[in-house]
Amino acid sequence: MAKVCQVTGKAPMVGHHVSHANNKTKRLFMPNLQRRKFWSEGENRWISLRLTNAGLRLIDKKGIDVVLADLRAAGQKI
Repeated sequence: MAKVCQVTGKAPMVGHHVSHANNKTKRLFMPNLQRRKFWSEGENRWISLRLTNAGLRLIDKKGIDVVLADLRAAGQKI
């Protein structure tokens, strides 16, 4: 399973570890993914999503039904 947020689309980023001597080695910055279940009143069922903290805050702000409608309009299957 890809480490990508289903709501925001955040994925791992590439960067460097930088030592005190300024040596650089490649590393990955992983998104803070959480698996959460939400109750959808419109669909009368539980929706399971794998999302970041930013995605959780977006659902708190807009509501699960609005976010699901946006995801389906973008062509993502839930």
